[in-house]
Amino acid sequence: MTRELGSLLAPFFQTGDVVLLKGDLGAGKTSLVGGVADALKVEDDVISPTFNIMKCYFHGTLPLYHIDAYRLENQNIELGLDEFIEGNGVCMVEWPQYIQPLLPSDALSITLENIGEDNRKITIEGNTKHFEKIISAVKGAF
Repeated sequence: MTRELGSLLAPFFQTGDVVLLKGDLGAGKTSLVGGVADALKVEDDVISPTFNIMKCYFHGTLPLYHIDAYRLENQNIELGLDEFIEGNGVCMVEWPQYIQPLLPSDALSITLENIGEDNRKITIEGNTKHFEKIISAVKGAF
């Protein structure tokens, strides 16, 4: 379900878009990023960047920056991540609350809640016309 949602969202993404992925461990955040990568024709396998903090995928129709901020709770966040958050591709951030000061106010927020087995409750919010268009386009598909 989350991978399919990523594939639906990806064609709407533009350079500079920031997507905040919220949800517990195992909610499907990395799977959603994998679906985006598939749709952007990224050649590399998408894996969780938990231990690397960030993975960059340049070989696709749009650069994809995947940040997992889980390990940055209560840490110094001055790692240069802002260059990628404001970069020339789409930036997807897992555990965004841990790097909140680096994030723009105009981001697409996706909350994934595991409600049992392979079922998810998904909430998508955006505060710009661009993100509202994306939400309208995928509404009802999840």
